[in-house]
Amino acid sequence: MTGAGSASERLRALGLELPRPGRDSNYVNHRTVGAGIHISGQLPYRDGELLGQGVVGLDVDVPAARSLARQAALNALAVAADAVGDLERVRIVQMLVFVASTPELGEQSRVADAASELFVQVLGENGRHARTAIGVAGLPRRSPVEIQLICTAV
Repeated sequence: MTGAGSASERLRALGLELPRPGRDSNYVNHRTVGAGIHISGQLPYRDGELLGQGVVGLDVDVPAARSLARQAALNALAVAADAVGDLERVRIVQMLVFVASTPELGEQSRVADAASELFVQVLGENGRHARTAIGVAGLPRRSPVEIQLICTAV
């Protein structure tokens, strides 16, 4: 359940602020196609530092992976807000969560739940989304999680 106030106020109440989206010379952070805004995969970086590396179920436990997913979601939210011009205008349509995990883990959805929960806490109904959580053999820079979004502006 979300509290009263704007999305920005709810974010601050959680003790969070949107990071400044990074830039890469080889790709863009987002691309608008029709009404949809496709957000490039986001890793759990904070202040330019990748917060974790390894495989969930081997090097990284599920609670730590949930924390990393929450940070990757915050980074994706920052790119979405940048794409639409204001956090208040972001509506999440679909989230794809990649979890570098052992084949037997089976808890990829629990990892993804941390990101889903953040979106709903901050955006309310605009944060509810369709979702897929996938276990993969590896991710860039040995990150345990990566999050990709499709959103729209409201």
